[in-house]
Amino acid sequence: QVQLVESGGAWVQAGGSLRLSCAASGGTISTYAMGWFRQAPGKEREFVGSISYNGDMRQYADSVKGRFTISRDNAKNTAYLQMNSLKPEDAAVYFCALGSVPWGLSTSHINQYKYWGQGTQVTVSS
Repeated sequence: QVQLVESGGAWVQAGGSLRLSCAASGGTISTYAMGWFRQAPGKEREFVGSISYNGDMRQYADSVKGRFTISRDNAKNTAYLQMNSLKPEDAAVYFCALGSVPWGLSTSHINQYKYWGQGTQVTVSS
Protein backbone atom coordinates (compact mmCIF):
# COMPACT_ATOMS: atom_id res chain seq x y z
CA GLN A 1 0.00 0.00 0.00
CA VAL A 2 1.61 3.23 -1.14
CA GLN A 3 1.25 6.25 1.08
CA LEU A 4 1.68 9.77 -0.24
CA VAL A 5 2.34 12.76 1.97
CA GLU A 6 2.22 16.30 0.64
CA SER A 7 4.02 19.18 2.27
CA GLY A 8 4.94 22.76 1.53
CA GLY A 9 1.52 24.34 1.58
CA ALA A 10 1.42 27.78 3.18
CA TRP A 11 -0.03 31.25 3.10
CA VAL A 12 1.52 33.47 0.47
CA GLN A 13 0.81 36.83 -1.08
CA ALA A 14 -0.26 37.07 -4.70
CA GLY A 15 2.77 36.96 -6.96
CA GLY A 16 4.67 34.75 -4.59
CA SER A 17 5.97 31.23 -4.99
CA LEU A 18 5.66 27.91 -3.23
CA ARG A 19 7.13 24.47 -3.78
CA LEU A 20 5.01 21.50 -2.84
CA SER A 21 6.51 18.09 -2.23
CA CYS A 22 4.91 14.67 -2.38
CA ALA A 23 6.85 11.95 -0.60
CA ALA A 24 5.92 8.33 -1.18
CA SER A 25 6.44 5.35 1.09
CA GLY A 26 5.45 1.70 0.98
CA GLY A 27 6.26 1.39 -2.71
CA THR A 28 8.09 2.99 -5.58
CA ILE A 29 6.77 5.82 -7.73
CA SER A 30 9.40 5.28 -10.42
CA THR A 31 7.18 3.31 -12.80
CA TYR A 32 4.02 5.37 -12.43
CA ALA A 33 2.79 8.74 -13.55
CA MET A 34 2.32 11.34 -10.84
CA GLY A 35 -0.38 13.95 -10.81
CA TRP A 36 -1.29 17.07 -8.88
CA PHE A 37 -4.88 18.12 -8.33
CA ARG A 38 -6.50 20.83 -6.27
CA GLN A 39 -9.83 21.45 -4.65
CA ALA A 40 -11.19 24.79 -3.53
CA PRO A 41 -14.13 25.06 -1.10
CA GLY A 42 -17.40 24.25 -2.81
CA LYS A 43 -15.70 23.14 -6.00
CA GLU A 44 -14.82 19.81 -7.54
CA ARG A 45 -11.30 18.48 -7.49
CA GLU A 46 -9.53 19.66 -10.61
CA PHE A 47 -6.43 18.67 -12.52
CA VAL A 48 -3.36 20.84 -12.12
CA GLY A 49 -0.60 18.88 -13.83
CA SER A 50 0.97 15.51 -14.33
CA ILE A 51 4.27 13.92 -15.21
CA SER A 52 5.09 10.60 -16.82
CA TYR A 53 6.95 7.88 -14.93
CA ASN A 54 10.30 8.94 -16.42
CA GLY A 55 9.68 12.68 -16.47
CA ASP A 56 9.68 12.93 -20.25
CA MET A 57 6.08 14.07 -20.57
CA ARG A 58 4.25 16.76 -18.67
CA GLN A 59 0.76 18.15 -18.90
CA TYR A 60 -0.70 21.23 -17.26
CA ALA A 61 -4.09 22.77 -16.86
CA ASP A 62 -4.44 25.92 -18.94
CA SER A 63 -4.95 27.94 -15.77
CA VAL A 64 -1.45 27.14 -14.49
CA LYS A 65 0.52 26.72 -17.69
CA GLY A 66 3.66 28.84 -17.67
CA ARG A 67 3.48 29.38 -13.91
CA PHE A 68 3.60 25.88 -12.42
CA THR A 69 6.21 23.19 -13.02
CA ILE A 70 6.03 19.54 -12.09
CA SER A 71 9.13 17.49 -11.48
CA ARG A 72 10.08 14.23 -9.87
CA ASP A 73 13.07 12.57 -8.27
CA ASN A 74 12.53 8.85 -8.51
CA ALA A 75 15.63 8.16 -6.45
CA LYS A 76 14.03 10.07 -3.58
CA ASN A 77 10.57 8.67 -4.32
CA THR A 78 9.28 12.22 -4.38
CA ALA A 79 7.40 14.50 -6.76
CA TYR A 80 7.28 18.27 -6.69
CA LEU A 81 5.07 21.12 -7.80
CA GLN A 82 6.79 24.48 -8.19
CA MET A 83 4.22 27.25 -8.19
CA ASN A 84 5.21 30.75 -9.26
CA SER A 85 3.25 33.96 -9.79
CA LEU A 86 0.51 32.67 -7.52
CA LYS A 87 -2.94 34.18 -7.82
CA PRO A 88 -5.80 34.26 -5.32
CA GLU A 89 -7.67 31.80 -7.53
CA ASP A 90 -4.87 29.26 -6.97
CA ALA A 91 -5.89 28.94 -3.32
CA ALA A 92 -7.01 25.38 -2.62
CA VAL A 93 -6.05 22.12 -1.03
CA TYR A 94 -3.47 20.50 -3.28
CA PHE A 95 -3.32 16.73 -3.64
CA CYS A 96 -0.71 14.52 -5.24
CA ALA A 97 -1.66 11.20 -6.76
CA LEU A 98 0.07 8.10 -8.06
CA GLY A 99 -0.98 6.64 -11.38
CA SER A 100 -2.57 3.24 -11.56
CA VAL A 101 -0.89 2.02 -14.75
CA PRO A 102 2.74 0.78 -14.76
CA TRP A 103 5.03 2.76 -17.06
CA GLY A 104 2.31 5.35 -17.11
CA LEU A 105 2.39 8.40 -19.30
CA SER A 106 1.17 11.79 -18.17
CA THR A 107 -2.60 11.94 -17.77
CA SER A 108 -5.16 14.47 -16.61
CA HIS A 109 -7.88 11.89 -15.95
CA ILE A 110 -8.62 11.65 -12.26
CA ASN A 111 -9.74 8.03 -12.58
CA GLN A 112 -6.26 7.06 -13.80
CA TYR A 113 -4.82 7.62 -10.33
CA LYS A 114 -4.91 4.98 -7.64
CA TYR A 115 -3.28 6.46 -4.54
CA TRP A 116 -3.83 9.91 -3.11
CA GLY A 117 -2.25 12.02 -0.44
CA GLN A 118 -4.19 13.83 2.28
CA GLY A 119 -3.60 17.24 0.75
CA THR A 120 -1.81 20.43 1.72
CA GLN A 121 -3.43 23.84 2.02
CA VAL A 122 -2.33 26.73 -0.17
CA THR A 123 -3.70 30.15 0.67
CA VAL A 124 -3.05 33.15 -1.57
CA SER A 125 -3.98 36.64 -0.45
CA SER A 126 -4.47 39.55 -2.81
